[in-house]
Amino acid sequence: MKIQWKKLWGKIIFWLGAEIVLTLIGLDDLADYSEFIGQQKEVASIEQAYPTLTVNFVNGYSH
Repeated sequence: MKIQWKKLWGKIIFWLGAEIVLTLIGLDDLADYSEFIGQQKEVASIEQAYPTLTVNFVNGYSH
């Protein structure tokens, strides 16, 4: 696999510039927060899809 260095550097510089600009105007935190909320909804939907059974043990015996 041959790496196209010019394209790679162009994408890295663009990404870094976008991060800096978004951070300066305060939108980077908003994007991070929305990503966090999306992950929380995903985790919640997985937990609902696969409920677990909880068993309490007292002195080695289950009730």
